[in-house]
Amino acid sequence: MTLTDPKRLPKHVAIIMDGNGRWAKKRSMNRVHGHQKGAEATREVVKTSREIGIPWLTLYAFSEENWKRPKHEVKTLMALLKRFLKSELKEMRENGIRLQSIGRIEKLPEDTREILRDIMAKTASNNDMVLTLALSYGGRQEILDAVRKIARKIESQEMTANEISEQLISDSLYTADMPDPDLLIRTSGENRISNFLLWQIEYTEIYVTPTLWPDFDRDEYLAAIRDFQKRVRRFGGTLE
Repeated sequence: MTLTDPKRLPKHVAIIMDGNGRWAKKRSMNRVHGHQKGAEATREVVKTSREIGIPWLTLYAFSEENWKRPKHEVKTLMALLKRFLKSELKEMRENGIRLQSIGRIEKLPEDTREILRDIMAKTASNNDMVLTLALSYGGRQEILDAVRKIARKIESQEMTANEISEQLISDSLYTADMPDPDLLIRTSGENRISNFLLWQIEYTEIYVTPTLWPDFDRDEYLAAIRDFQKRVRRFGGTLE
């Protein structure tokens, strides 16, 4: 499958990777198998993004709400995350991919944080593509943390309440150095945002596919890009 216009790519693609559990259930498998298969889809999307020239890719890998899942499933997800990071280091280095993370990373197990920090340090000088993993992430929690950061500045008299602006809030978020997403993809057919990048998706184009994440392949991804390229983005204005 080719792109409609290779020159009109979204600068930043964000993806809600949903459907691992349902994929496994449909096959009478343990949810773990769904997560394992989902990791393969993640690898394919990262590779495709780099090949076609997407500069920013953000993946909703583990939400703040995911901590409510059974302990054994959370443990499995952390193990898969570590395995993914280790296995992808070579490709990230060879393809100029820089890894970063957003969320309340301090809540991750120490060994997971160590590997995450190590991979981020080893890819810090790469500048061809930025892969951001949203881990222990929640959009409301992000905004709350930003408000607290600004409140502390007011308390210390570094600034006044009248100086609060949209730009200041943006600069106080986890995503301060990132462009807002142009395209948000959600798999599994669910028509909701699930507490993901609530501030940043003000004018993001949303693409929902019924495909479960483990089945989301290169062709599915390019179909989403092609759909994005057909849209007219007015950002609240008109074309007149």
